[in-house]
Amino acid sequence: MSVSETIVALVKIYAGLGGAVSAAFLLWGIDRIDPAARGSYTFRPLLVPGIMLLWPLVLRRWQTLEKLKD
Repeated sequence: MSVSETIVALVKIYAGLGGAVSAAFLLWGIDRIDPAARGSYTFRPLLVPGIMLLWPLVLRRWQTLEKLKD
């Protein structure tokens, strides 16, 4: 496996994880984190690219805010 194939494979894995995190966050997490987002379904697709790119930060923030809520 060449270096370029390895990089492409890692980017695919990162994007796949980002897609899974964005789906979970937009379906269940955003309503729990931001009460103003309840019922606002038209803007959620706009968040997908950013969440896919920054998914580790989104998970960390989601986890922190869930702990503060309890």
